Parts: sequence; structure tokens; C-alpha cells
Amino acid sequence: MNHKNPPVVLGFVAKSGTGKTTLISRLIPILNERGFKVGLIKHSHHDFETDQPGKDSYRLRKAGASPVVLVSKHRRAVITELSSGEPTLDEQLHCFANTAIDLILVEGFKHEVFPKIELHRKELGNRLMHLRDKAIIAVASDTKIETNLPCLDINKPEQVADYIIHQFMKND
Repeated sequence: MNHKNPPVVLGFVAKSGTGKTTLISRLIPILNERGFKVGLIKHSHHDFETDQPGKDSYRLRKAGASPVVLVSKHRRAVITELSSGEPTLDEQLHCFANTAIDLILVEGFKHEVFPKIELHRKELGNRLMHLRDKAIIAVASDTKIETNLPCLDINKPEQVADYIIHQFMKND
């Protein structure tokens, strides 16, 4: 909507299995329908391959090229080998330079300080994170939580989208 300002960065944090990816995948189309262009950073604790053994991009990356940019008329992938230890969120935000987006949703990077929404499901029995993390600005849960933070329904992505838009997306 407003590509003059830097994009808003908002994280979603929770223990594995709480539904971060599920909620985010339901939120993105809602935000897009409401006119916002959304980017995503997902932190993984696992090694992964984005290209396939035997393909040219894989062979060229294994030969030592970094970054490798794989591009077609449909999409672009930039594959960069990292060797500097655990990545930081700030380093990953540079991937969005010169990109006209309104909002960057972040899954993970829970130990970094930036606005985050905690996801909580009562049946999992996990301790609430917002009690120790002052960067958490709201809680989305499937049950009532005793907190001074805004409480959202984790099963109502439209409600979470409304909160994000109301809190962060200023129309000029």
C-alpha cells in the first residue's frame, strides 16, 4: 500500500507444533486481499537444500559459486552459502532491500528483539513466553490468557489480520 516507508517487521513465536506456519499461511492471503504486499522470513534449525542434485544450479553452487541466483519468468531464488554461524534477523532483512513490500512476517528468531505475537495452545502445556520476552506485543491463543497484552484467537486469522493492520499499517 505505501511503498515509501520501510516495511513493518512482525514476528510469530511459539514452541514447535503450535501452528505458526498454519496461522501465517492463513494470514498472508487475508493481508494480500486487503491490499498489503507481504514478505516472509522463516528461520530453520535444520540444513536444507533448495536446488536438486544433478541440476545446473546445484552443480554450480557445489563448485563454489555463492550466491547463486536461479531465475525464470515465474520466480527467483537466491541461494547463498552461510558460514558465519547462526544467522541474525537483521542480516536476513537485507534480502528485502529494493523490494516494494508493506510487511515482513517472521517465523522464528524468537531470541531477537523486535515486535512479536506469541502463539499458545493450552493442550500443549507450554510455558508462556511473553512473561520473559518484553518484545511480545500480543498473544494469540485457543483459550483465555491472563495478561495485560492484547489477546487474539489463534483460530481466527481475520482477527489477527485486523490487529496487525490496526497496529502497524498506517495509511498515508
